[in-house]
Amino acid sequence: MRTATLIAMLGVAPLWGHVMSMSTGTLTVEGNRARFELRMPLYEIAHVTDPQRALFDALRFSSEGVAGRLVNPSCREDSDEDAYLCSAEIQFQDPVERLRVECRLHTVTVPNHVHILRASRGEMRDQAVFDFTFTQADLRFSPPSMWEVTTRQAFTGAKRAVGGAVQWLFYLALVLAARRRSEFLAIVAAYLAGQMASALVVPLTPWNPAPRFVEAAMALTIAYMAVEILLLPEAGRRWLVAAALGTLHGLAFAMLLRDGDFSVAAVLSGALIAELLALFGLGWTAARVGTRRPVPALAAVLLAAGLAWFFYRLRA
Repeated sequence: MRTATLIAMLGVAPLWGHVMSMSTGTLTVEGNRARFELRMPLYEIAHVTDPQRALFDALRFSSEGVAGRLVNPSCREDSDEDAYLCSAEIQFQDPVERLRVECRLHTVTVPNHVHILRASRGEMRDQAVFDFTFTQADLRFSPPSMWEVTTRQAFTGAKRAVGGAVQWLFYLALVLAARRRSEFLAIVAAYLAGQMASALVVPLTPWNPAPRFVEAAMALTIAYMAVEILLLPEAGRRWLVAAALGTLHGLAFAMLLRDGDFSVAAVLSGALIAELLALFGLGWTAARVGTRRPVPALAAVLLAAGLAWFFYRLRA
């Protein structure tokens, strides 16, 4: 029954969207000019009337407190890659030493949108990750310290792990699935092992999962675990289910590591620490308040939340 349920839910995976909304950009600086290129999945801006204007209005580049001037902005659809590609030249008053970027693409796409921007000037490189909690960043074209790089990338991994409602709903589902302390520890360990294995192995393979599949898979893990709790209350080996679902969550990190210039160790270490804190925090809270009796009701709420998320995104 477990297998049939999981296959049925993955069968509707292409209908789910925006659980892991992501775009990428590159910025090449030469003197007082910069070349900016943006790659946005087409389905992210399908609802926007004038996407070129909306996207460029959501971005601001400045140097020494003076905003850069956008020159020859243009966008086009690439149906073969299901992408919306934009480019522009940015003119500054003086040669750029340090660049401040303001990115509010989440106001154009969806609230949980993530944008990865890679910038270069000659041999110097920097990058930033933007979302609704982090809309400004300073890009410095000077070699950062190893500690600074590690800290920033670990923080990026932590934000990816606990920065959205979907992640927290799934963590709650894992806590509710555990009927005793030993099972909770086994579920947490199996989930993290599956996730880390997927994040490490997938980038080494030719498989390049489509963003829509990853988004769908992450969303469906909540609903599947809720169904597991409701329909199979006496089922054993839930840690195996957690491991399998963990591999799906690991695809999000595989995409992040593929699209950005990150240290695998730093990003995954930050994610691991954040997830352990989140899971054990929820587990401790559940143990304190006593959640065994209302578990079916809470699982039903999780299932309803997943469906509500689905219909909301479907309309968007």
